Amino acid sequence: MTPHETLFAVVRHFITLSPTEEALLEQLFVAEQVPKGGFFLRPGEVSRKVAFIVEGVFHNFRSRDGQEHSFYFGREREFIGDYSSFLPAQPAVHAIQALEPARLLSISYDNLQRLYREVQQGERFGRLVAEMLFVDVLGQLTSFYEETPEERYARFVRTYPDLLQRIPQYYIASYVGVKPQSLSRIRGRAIL
Repeated sequence: MTPHETLFAVVRHFITLSPTEEALLEQLFVAEQVPKGGFFLRPGEVSRKVAFIVEGVFHNFRSRDGQEHSFYFGREREFIGDYSSFLPAQPAVHAIQALEPARLLSISYDNLQRLYREVQQGERFGRLVAEMLFVDVLGQLTSFYEETPEERYARFVRTYPDLLQRIPQYYIASYVGVKPQSLSRIRGRAIL
């Protein structure tokens, strides 16, 4: 399956696509590669694109007091971006970094607006993806107020079981909101 065919398969979970619309998406979504450790977005940059992950894992994080605080992971067949920078064209306050070599299909703001205009159900697609991302991020935020670190780790395992062996434990610890040593203890006690 080509990268664009993978994108079409995911888009079809939300809307139907005609062959003409598939051809348009093939023009609008541009292939790019990000090396391990490379950035899709850095703090202070204005986000000019969002992307579909064909291959690889990304983490969204914010640096504070010399520490990285991961709050979201994106992996294959998911979309990444910083809507709080992308939509108002304002500088980003957090970063999106590849944790593995990655292949993306990215779309610029102008091309996304074209997708909304020219794909019959394009606006519906955009709304459904934005709603899905909103629910994910809100769930993570809420978990910091309502769940113990053990419960947040269990949530991570349920949400990202494939990432347990793919990313370093210190990113998982950051996501859960604990130091790596504490994560080791939590993992030792975990009954998932």
